[in-house]
Amino acid sequence: MKIAVLGGLGLQGRAAIADLVACAGVEQVVCVDTAPDGAARLGGLADLGRVRFVVPEGAIAPALADVLAGVDAAIDLLPQPLMREAVLAAIATRTPLVTTNYGKVIADLAPAAEAAGVSIMTECGLDPGIDLVLYARAARQFETITAIDSYCGGIPEPKAMAKPLCYKVSWNFDMVLVSQNRDSVLIEDGQRVEVPAGRQHDNRFIHQIEVDGLGRLEAFPNGDAPHYVEMLAAAKELQRSGRYSLRWPGWSAFWAPLKELGFLSEDKLPGVGASPREFLGRLLGPQLQYGADEKDLCVMRNVFSGTQGGRRKTVTSNLIIERDLASGLFGMSLGVGYPASIVAQMLARGEITEPGLLNPLLHVPDGRFLDELARRGIRVSETISWD
Repeated sequence: MKIAVLGGLGLQGRAAIADLVACAGVEQVVCVDTAPDGAARLGGLADLGRVRFVVPEGAIAPALADVLAGVDAAIDLLPQPLMREAVLAAIATRTPLVTTNYGKVIADLAPAAEAAGVSIMTECGLDPGIDLVLYARAARQFETITAIDSYCGGIPEPKAMAKPLCYKVSWNFDMVLVSQNRDSVLIEDGQRVEVPAGRQHDNRFIHQIEVDGLGRLEAFPNGDAPHYVEMLAAAKELQRSGRYSLRWPGWSAFWAPLKELGFLSEDKLPGVGASPREFLGRLLGPQLQYGADEKDLCVMRNVFSGTQGGRRKTVTSNLIIERDLASGLFGMSLGVGYPASIVAQMLARGEITEPGLLNPLLHVPDGRFLDELARRGIRVSETISWD
């Protein structure tokens, strides 16, 4: 197999390339990135003899199409604004593609993908991604699902916490801030509850969960729960659902007043050329970097409640991914790059062939996928309790 990684020198891209090169069935990885020092950035992570570097020049669309025409599948890890260009190139060349970004923003391209007979797997990273595969796995264990609570977040290990945020950057800090300007939707008592971004950190929406080995973590809404629930036939009678980000306690108390004061506004400041949110990213990002000996932790929990055989049942899945200090790859990078690599290889081998815009919840074989994660040291634990 020949597989291209678009944005291959970013945090997640480097993890995807390291995984692809470690797989015997992958003959060549094409790393597409504007950075000219690819060999230096991947040194020690991968067998560079199996990596071909492409540095695009000029217009991005023709460059992507040229690369995709010569590979069996591709992974899109480009900045989100370039997602559409990557998907259009995949459709034009009929090359299966995995992207970790939300499918909603390219929903209008579904007919073109179907007409071209090409598979475009969206939302295939950590969250969304691994969690959606777990949704599908859990759904088969119920006749009726009445509640789904999904949690995920990247946090520093306890010894790496730094006051007052108790947070460090394991991916793009600008995107961390942007996500705090995203509206959320919950389901409470069977009804949709809209949570405007400005109210995301209100006390009524915040709660804490207990995680073995870590203690209590703070959860706040940061996703569109009904969007995924609608894909589950067993969840037609759902009464409660939420998708929550996890942080060390105190996160919401820190950000709530700053939001009210406009520090996360996207409006450009006169004479400055940047918005308050952009300025804050430039100010805080460099101060929140991990040391070489510090680990990030990706914590995920999904709790499903419902009935089976007339009895109440709860299925809870837990996952923690930590930084690999030997390679320096963050847990967040592994949690995004590995799923993308696994599914790209499934697409290249023809194990997933349905055309159109696909979703892990509906189109990724959960058993095989979770086995592949476990083979890479990422293991999901599952507990079942009955009432």
